[in-house]
Amino acid sequence: MTYSAPKGTKDILPDEISAWQKAERVFSEVCSEYGFREIRIPTFEHTEVFQKGVGGSTDVVRKEMYTFQDKGGRSMTLRPEGTAGVVRSYIENGMSSLPAPVRLFYMINAFRYEKMQKGRYREFHQFGVEAFGSAGPNIDAEIISLLVMFFDRMGIRETRLCINSIGCPECRAAYYEALNEFFADKISGMCPDCNERFKQNPMRILDCKEERCGVFTSRAPRQLAFLCENCKTHFDGLKSTLDALSIAYTVDPGIVRGLDYYTRTVFEFVSDHVGTQGTICGGGRYDKLVEMMGGTSVPGVGFAMGVERFLMEASSQNVAFSEPATVKIYIANLTEETAALCQRIAFSLRRLGIGCETDLTGRSFRSQMKYANKAGIPFVAVIGPDEAVSAKMALKRMSDGSEMTFSFETNMAEIKRHILNN
Repeated sequence: MTYSAPKGTKDILPDEISAWQKAERVFSEVCSEYGFREIRIPTFEHTEVFQKGVGGSTDVVRKEMYTFQDKGGRSMTLRPEGTAGVVRSYIENGMSSLPAPVRLFYMINAFRYEKMQKGRYREFHQFGVEAFGSAGPNIDAEIISLLVMFFDRMGIRETRLCINSIGCPECRAAYYEALNEFFADKISGMCPDCNERFKQNPMRILDCKEERCGVFTSRAPRQLAFLCENCKTHFDGLKSTLDALSIAYTVDPGIVRGLDYYTRTVFEFVSDHVGTQGTICGGGRYDKLVEMMGGTSVPGVGFAMGVERFLMEASSQNVAFSEPATVKIYIANLTEETAALCQRIAFSLRRLGIGCETDLTGRSFRSQMKYANKAGIPFVAVIGPDEAVSAKMALKRMSDGSEMTFSFETNMAEIKRHILNN
C-alpha cells in the first residue's frame, strides 16, 4: 500500500525550498529593521482562545477549526491563525509591562478545514506581525510600510493596497441597525451562512463571496458613512501618513475582514494573479481584543500573510529565487582506500563553514563529476593515492576549469579564502 499526503496539505520539496528560505530570511530581516522581535507560539491552544479571540460568528470558528479532545478531556484546537495565540502569550507573560509599543513577528503553520481552491490549503503558512500599546494611526501606517518594504525586497511590484475603516463599538451600533434594516427584506434570498450571520453579526454578511449574496452586499450601507469623529480623525491620519510615505492606496468600503476582533483600520494587499479571491495579505487594528481575552485595555494592530499565496504571486511575476549554492566543494574520491581521507577533508572544511559533499555510494570518478556538475557545485577536488602521499589537492573551478593546488594539512583556511573569493 502506498500513501499520499492528506487532502489540503502539500510537501515543500528541496527544489522549492530556496523560495521559502529567501522569503523567511527577508521577512525576518525587514521585521528586525522595524524593531519587531520574533515570537514562537504553540501549534495548538485551548479551544476557547480562538472562540474568544477570533469570534464565535466567524466561519473560522463555526466551520473550519481542527478541534480535538486531549487525553485529559480538554478541548484543544490546532491554530487557525496567529493573532489569538500571540495575544494570549502577551497577556500570560506580562508583556504589557514592557515599553510600548511591543512589536512581535511570527512565521507559523496554521490549519483550517476550508474549501480547496487555488493557493489555499488546509495546512498553510503565515508570516505575521502584532504591535501592542499604540492607539494612533502612525503605527498602522508603519506596519503597512513594513509590508511594502518586504514586497520591494522580494521583487514584488504588481500589488494594490486597499484600506478601510470599520469604526469602533461606539459608532458601529448605528451601522448595525442600518445593516439590519437593509437586509431584513433580502435575507431570505441569500445563502444559509448569511442567514446565520444576520442573526449574530450583520457585518459578516459583507464578507460573503457567494454570487447571489453579492447582488445585495454591493448595495449595502458602508461603515464609512457612520464613523464617529474619533474614527474619522484616525482614518484621516492613516491616509495622511501613507501619503507622506508615498504609498499608493485605494479606499475600499467593502473590506471588513473575516474575523470579529477588528476595529477601525482594516487593509488588504490584493493581486489579480492568485485566483478569484486575490488577497495576499490582510490586517488591521484590534483595540479591544487584549481586554476581551482577559488582559488590560491595550490597543493592538497587526497583519497576516499567506506564504503559499505570496509565493504564487511571486511566481506569476517571474521573481527569481535562486540562491547561491550552499555546497561549495565536492571531494571526489578515486579509491576505496582514500574514502576516509575524503571524509576528513570534508569535515575540516565544514568546520570552517564551507559546505562540502563527498561520495558515499561508491560511484565511479566520471559519475561523481557528472553529479557535481548537475548539482551546480562550483569547486571539485580529486583525492586519490597520490594526493594522500603528498597531502596536496588540486581545487578545480567548474565554470572555467582553472585549478589551484593547496596543502590540505596546513592550508585549510587558504582553501576557504579561495572558495569564498571565487
